[in-house]
Amino acid sequence: MDIFDVLTLIGGLCLFLFGMNLMGDALERSAGSKLEIMIGKLTTGKLAGLLTGLGVTAVIQSSSATTVMVVGFVNSRLMSLKQAIHVIMGANIGTTVTAWILSLSGIPGSNIFLKLLKPSSFTPVLALVGIVLFMFTKSNKKKDIGMVLLGFATLMFGMETMTGAVSGLRDIPAFQELFLLFKNPVLGVLAGAVLTAIIQSSSASVGILQALAATGAVSYGAAIPIIMGQNIGTCVTAMISSVGTTKNAKRAALVHLSFNIIGTVICLTAFSLVKMLVAPVLLNESASFAGIATAHSIFNIVCTLLLLPMSGLLEKLAYKLIPDSGQAEKVSELDERLLATPAIALECAHNLTYDMAKVAVEALKSSVECLTVYDKAKAEAIREAEDKTDHFEDVIGSYLVKISTKQLNESEGATASMLLKAIGDFERISDHAVNILESAEEMREKGIVFSDSAKTEMDSLSAATLEIVTLSYGAFLENNAEQANLVEPLEQVIDRMKELLRSRHIDRLRMGECGIEAGFVWSDLITNMERVSDHCSNIAGCVMDTKEQNMNLHESLKLLRSDNEFYREKYTEYTKKYLSFV
Repeated sequence: MDIFDVLTLIGGLCLFLFGMNLMGDALERSAGSKLEIMIGKLTTGKLAGLLTGLGVTAVIQSSSATTVMVVGFVNSRLMSLKQAIHVIMGANIGTTVTAWILSLSGIPGSNIFLKLLKPSSFTPVLALVGIVLFMFTKSNKKKDIGMVLLGFATLMFGMETMTGAVSGLRDIPAFQELFLLFKNPVLGVLAGAVLTAIIQSSSASVGILQALAATGAVSYGAAIPIIMGQNIGTCVTAMISSVGTTKNAKRAALVHLSFNIIGTVICLTAFSLVKMLVAPVLLNESASFAGIATAHSIFNIVCTLLLLPMSGLLEKLAYKLIPDSGQAEKVSELDERLLATPAIALECAHNLTYDMAKVAVEALKSSVECLTVYDKAKAEAIREAEDKTDHFEDVIGSYLVKISTKQLNESEGATASMLLKAIGDFERISDHAVNILESAEEMREKGIVFSDSAKTEMDSLSAATLEIVTLSYGAFLENNAEQANLVEPLEQVIDRMKELLRSRHIDRLRMGECGIEAGFVWSDLITNMERVSDHCSNIAGCVMDTKEQNMNLHESLKLLRSDNEFYREKYTEYTKKYLSFV
């Protein structure tokens, strides 16, 4: 093996790692909503959590990424430590899928059927299909499929390159002696742990081991302890990720480490006893690609079966090693660890926007109630709500900008854009709630009372405002385009009410039925309520556009108003309901 073989090996390793990352990211984008569904099933029990961890890891091709995601969930209190344990166990099994994919490279045989199964035969075809989909299609979904195929082709090409580059090592005595050294189980475990900790991927380190096995110098006696060590090394990513998190998130990372260490100790003890007492011939045989994949799967499945019934003990161990301090911890509302999986991060941002929307809507309703019956406690709550929505807008907006820098599919991109627009509208609704409250306080302090006709008009406008807020909030909460369609005709009626109420107020001023001070308050109130309806229209428009994955709000509203029988019917209905005093 010369310097050129070393350079080829380095190039093959780089392609291998890049292809694995490329394929994992593209699979994750393609899975998108399916990942959300998987995560949504976490609360149903041990088996559901186990299968979820397995499924998510099989999709994104990285147990480290899954565990980091779990740490983020626990840190955000979206998942309990007990749920996290089962997901982590499932992730350990899910990561074995990669080794089986890579084992295709080692299929022996020369007949045409077996040759067709080898990646060297079908990878060029997949690469061709992938590049066509990626370069010549406009659909993001097709581009992602193309990226999956290109990632797989790159991964397998890198594997083939590594295998070819190390083939010369079989003739080097030092290399053979190195793997004879690894027949010491403890050294094998350490070697596997260190290699995996450096590249932070057990799937990749298993692939490297499979490539080295092609030399024939790697026996099962050396490979099995290395595989055990790889499971410990992969914990480094989660441990690093847990720095600066809540105690429960640190416990989740610790559970991952303790689960793999305990499993390795048990299996390594059993392996050493079998080797010492029985000395099976198999341990001295050269490991094959499929043999390494099998050993990897058996080890992870056995560890999970042994420790799944003891998940409660793992939880107690984590609490024992990281005890509660008795002080309240700051919970991260949107954990940046989840940005590694944009679909999940987007769902978390969506959920926090629901909380923001609820705060803003409740503030608006309370402010309208204060016009009739002033309540000091409600007034304080309205101002607190406005501060909360300001905070929400900053946190969610910054997080969504970071999500938008990731590669999103069409649906996710539309949702991110919708949320960025919606948080601004909900924040402005809470601002108008404070403005309406201040008008109510001014009326109370100055003893301002509206005339009977003005009260009737204000009651009608308030009722229309509360209805449009409820409609837009419900449409946003349920992502209901049909309900969103009800908002625009009511918004147009409120616009008309604003102009009409101003005209009628001027008439009352001329006739001396209303004072100047009352007029200022009146003008402020109808302006704020009309602007609330504008923001509700924006929110409803975003819901409709998201359904169509088209964020051209003004065009959507224009189409809704033009030659639309449903719109005309609802406009007439709302006119009769809220302009009956005319």
